[in-house]
Amino acid sequence: MFKQIAEQRYSLRHFDANRPVEHEKIDYVLQCACVAPSAVNLQPYHFFVVTNTQTLTALNGCYQREWFADAPVCVVACADHTRSWHRPNDGKDHADIDVAIAVDHLTLAAAEVGLGTCWVCNFDAKRCAAILHLPADVEPVVLVPMGYAAAGNVVPTKKRKSPAELFTFV
Repeated sequence: MFKQIAEQRYSLRHFDANRPVEHEKIDYVLQCACVAPSAVNLQPYHFFVVTNTQTLTALNGCYQREWFADAPVCVVACADHTRSWHRPNDGKDHADIDVAIAVDHLTLAAAEVGLGTCWVCNFDAKRCAAILHLPADVEPVVLVPMGYAAAGNVVPTKKRKSPAELFTFV
């Protein structure tokens, strides 16, 4: 069942702007993000769930793609680097990794309940932080637009490497 959900999930770029997402579904996907593992279980992240039209419009200025503006929900996943685990021998900060794990849980849960999402990492993070009035130690890492697919949306064909190309047994 998990593999089926993982295979059906794709980056949706054609949202139905006129179909709101039910609060129960939003709550479910957020609960799934909350159970994600994180380094030393610190959960150094915070999610801003944007459904307000005015704030969604402002966030669109951070990315400026027509399809992005049609999403009725945008989750802004932020990392607090002061609360994250840093590997002792080299100081590597695991905040981005922890955010990525939680966002992956969120996107897979969204797919499970019939919602589409897309990871957006190429955005104006400083502008986003200003829109959300984030403190200096909280960084917006990824925008996750979420909603229903627009009528006529075509699911793209995925190309994935085989296990033989990705794994080495030693």
